[in-house]
Amino acid sequence: MEIREYIDGHGRSPFGRWCDGLDVRAANRVRTALARMEAGNLSNTKGVGRGVLERRIHAGPGYRVYFGRDGNTLIVLLGGGTKARQQRDIE
Repeated sequence: MEIREYIDGHGRSPFGRWCDGLDVRAANRVRTALARMEAGNLSNTKGVGRGVLERRIHAGPGYRVYFGRDGNTLIVLLGGGTKARQQRDIE
């Protein structure tokens, strides 16, 4: 699967901004999850509403990567967060 980051109208990536704020260990966990997704492994994912899916990363505070799918080959990264912020991130 191809992974692409969502870039907003101001040229910013919400996902990139979130990921840049993570410590090295957490960022490595997120990168590992993304590599698995790119290889087609979508385990630990579920729908959270309105076409948005989340990939759960069972580490630290429970990291989440939010994305949408376009067909069978494209995953668009929308953002990231933690279990504690899950509802706010989804909205």
